[in-house]
Amino acid sequence: LKMSCFWLYLPLHLLAVAFLCHSIKALTTSSQQNFKTDLFNFYHSLLLADGKETTVHLLKDIPKRYYFVLEEGRALAPFTITVTPCDVPIEWSILVHKASASFLGKAARGDHDTQEVSKSQKAPSMVSTIFNFKGNSVETYMGMSPHSALYILEFLSTERDTHITVYLTTDTTSGHLFPELPSDPRLDVIGIGHTTVTLTWKHSPSVSQHRENIQYCLLVNEKHNYKSLCAAETAIRSSGMKLPPTLALSLSPHLLEPQQVMILSNSELSIISKASSGEVRQICMGTKNTYTVPNLSPSTQYYFDVFVVNLLTNASAAYTGTFARTLDEPEPKAMELKDGKVIQVVLDGTNQKFYNLQYQARHKKIQFAFQLCRGQVQVHITKNGKTVVSENISGLKYFSLKGKFLDTYLVQLRSTEESNSSIKVQVSPPLHKPLFPLLPDSLKIKSFSKLRTCNSVTIAWLGTQEESKYCVYKKKIEEDQVWTELQSADRCSGPETRRKSEKVLCKYFFDVNLQRAVTTETIKGLDLGTLYLFDVYLFGPSGIPVRYHSKVVKTRKKC
Repeated sequence: LKMSCFWLYLPLHLLAVAFLCHSIKALTTSSQQNFKTDLFNFYHSLLLADGKETTVHLLKDIPKRYYFVLEEGRALAPFTITVTPCDVPIEWSILVHKASASFLGKAARGDHDTQEVSKSQKAPSMVSTIFNFKGNSVETYMGMSPHSALYILEFLSTERDTHITVYLTTDTTSGHLFPELPSDPRLDVIGIGHTTVTLTWKHSPSVSQHRENIQYCLLVNEKHNYKSLCAAETAIRSSGMKLPPTLALSLSPHLLEPQQVMILSNSELSIISKASSGEVRQICMGTKNTYTVPNLSPSTQYYFDVFVVNLLTNASAAYTGTFARTLDEPEPKAMELKDGKVIQVVLDGTNQKFYNLQYQARHKKIQFAFQLCRGQVQVHITKNGKTVVSENISGLKYFSLKGKFLDTYLVQLRSTEESNSSIKVQVSPPLHKPLFPLLPDSLKIKSFSKLRTCNSVTIAWLGTQEESKYCVYKKKIEEDQVWTELQSADRCSGPETRRKSEKVLCKYFFDVNLQRAVTTETIKGLDLGTLYLFDVYLFGPSGIPVRYHSKVVKTRKKC
C-alpha cells in the first residue's frame, strides 16, 4: 500500500493522493482489503477537465473512470455535470469519497501531524454513489458539496463500442457552455402540405442574452428522432454518409463530400446528405423560430429535430423532436382519349410515375393500340376501377376489350427504365379504320452471311397477306456506334427523319399464303469491310409507318 501511494504521486493531484493515503491509514485492518478495490479504481481514473467538454471513447463492457476534486475553498459551491451519449444507451454514475474538511485542507498544504491523523481514525472516509443513470438521452446532474471531496465518474457501454461527451463546470458565474432550452422545449407542427411541413418552437433564453452567438439548426430525416446533435452525426456516418467536422456549422463548400449538396439562400444554410438509407437534411436558419421545410415527398413520414447551437463553442441543446406525415399526393388529372386519335406520350424515367389517360366508351367493343417508340413501358388498364390489362409493351401491341356503353377506362403508363421512354396510343371501335398496318409474325430483319460480298449484302423480312409498301434505308456506322444506334433508335419515327442519301428502295408485296410472305433484297454499291445499319419501314392504309428492328451487317474485307 505504501508503494501504491508513492506511485500515485506522479500522475494525480497532490490533494487526491494525500486524501487516499490518509484514508488507508485511517481504516482498520479488516477494512483495508475492501479499500484496495477503491484504490485500484482511482489509480485507473483520469482527471476530468473543469470548464471544457471532454470526448470519452468507450469499449463494450469495459468501464472507464474520470475524477475531479472539490477543495476546501470550493466547499458549498455548486457544480454541474452534463453527459451526452452519441449512439447507444450507456450507464453512468457519480461516486464520492468524503473525509474531514479540516484534514483535506491540511493535507493539501502538507502540514497535518500525528495527532490530526489519530483524530481522523475516528472518522474514516466513506465511498457512496450519489447519482446513476442509464439511457441515451442528454442528462445533467447539478450538485453542491457541503465539504471537500473527491468525485469519480464511471461510464459503461454494454451494447457496443461508442463515444460520449462529458462537460464539468464548477464556475456557474462565467456563463453556460450549452445553450439553454425554454421551459417548454417541444416542437409544434402548425402546417402540413403535400410537399411542405411548417414548424415553430419557443425561443431559447440564450437567444435574448447572446443573439449574435446563437443559432437554430433543423435536422430532417425519414427514420427517427435524435436526442442530440452528437447522436445524429454518429447515425448519419454509420449509414454510409460522410459529414463535415461540425454538422451544424459547415459553411465551407470544400468540406462537403460528393454525396452532399449545400444550398445557401436567404441567410439559411441547407446541407443535403444522401445514402442508401435515405436523405438527411440539415438546415440552419439563424434565430428564426418558425420554419417551413420545402421539397418533401408526398405521403411520407418525416422526423424533425431542432438544436440550439452556441457558435463560439459548437455546443448544442436539443429540443424535443416531433414527426409529421405529408399529405397524400393528389390524383393527377387524366388526359382524355378520343376515338381514332393518336397521341404520343414521353415518360420520365427518373421518378417512374404513372401517366394517366382516360377514355369513356362510345361502343361496347373497343381496341387499344400501343406502339413503343423508345425504352420500356408498362401499361395498366382499368375498366370502372377493375384491372383488365397489365403488361409490359415491346413493339406494337393491340388489346380488344368488351364492355358497356359509357364504361370508363383508365390507361396508366410508366417507364420501367431510368432513362425516358415514349409510346404512341390509340383507342378506336372495331369498325374504325386501323391506325397501324397489319403486321407479320416477326419484325426482325435477316441477313445471309454466305451472300455477303465486298460491296453487297442480302437481307430478308416477312410480309403479310395485305399488300403494303416497304422502304429500305441504309447508314454507315462505326464499331463503337453499334450499341448506341440500336438502343437509342426511335421506333416510331418514319423515313421523314432520314437523309435522302440513305434511302435504298421502296417496294410493294404480299402473299395470301403466309408461309411464302417473305421478300429478299440485295443491296449493292457498298464499301468493303464497312459496317452498315439497315432499316425497313412498313406503311399501312393510314400511312403511319412501322419500323422493323434495325440490322447491322458488315461487308467482307476480301473477296
